[in-house]
Amino acid sequence: MQINNKNAKVSWVRHRDIHLLTVGRYTYTSDQRFEAVHTPHTEDWTLRIRYPQKRDSGIYECQISTTPPIGHFVFLTVVEPITKIIGSPELFINMGSTINLTCTVLFSAEIHPNIIWSRNGEAIDFDSPRGGISLVTEKGSITTSRLLIQNADRADSGLYACAQSKTNAASVRVHILNGEHPAAMYHGRGSLRRLSKKLVSLGLVILLTFRYPT
Repeated sequence: MQINNKNAKVSWVRHRDIHLLTVGRYTYTSDQRFEAVHTPHTEDWTLRIRYPQKRDSGIYECQISTTPPIGHFVFLTVVEPITKIIGSPELFINMGSTINLTCTVLFSAEIHPNIIWSRNGEAIDFDSPRGGISLVTEKGSITTSRLLIQNADRADSGLYACAQSKTNAASVRVHILNGEHPAAMYHGRGSLRRLSKKLVSLGLVILLTFRYPT
């Protein structure tokens, strides 16, 4: 079968609601996040989705207006970035020991996400006179940031949080013990308080591209 590329038009259809999104370079939806993109003198027809949301996940079809019509399906999955601190939300450290906290970021929109650590809402100063504070970061499909605080003291107790830009923080409460038993710190209280981890979407751009078959 021969395809007349000059006359055929390319359309993008969202199958969740059978919504015609674009035809050629024109957009047929009131949702301004969707846009048809075509570079002149190329065979690439792209559906651009700005600021994708989880509800955008699903099947999209690229159709060519030939006789009979030709269609190509793309299944899109939109994931949310996840920031978490490994371990329990409450950490008990003996005085003089090393505080070792590990934060991971998964499904980040940034190739090399920048992770910021804080204690009780204040950014941790790695050049403070206290000394003994260091950070080890490994970047990849999962970014890992490890905060090390040597020779822990009472003053190091508090709520530690790590956050990537544009995402909510993951938190852990650190208690420095001086011979106490952890259970004694919660006498008369119920189970240990658990801190919630929230997932939020980042502002991204998704490009679904179809190229004419030759």
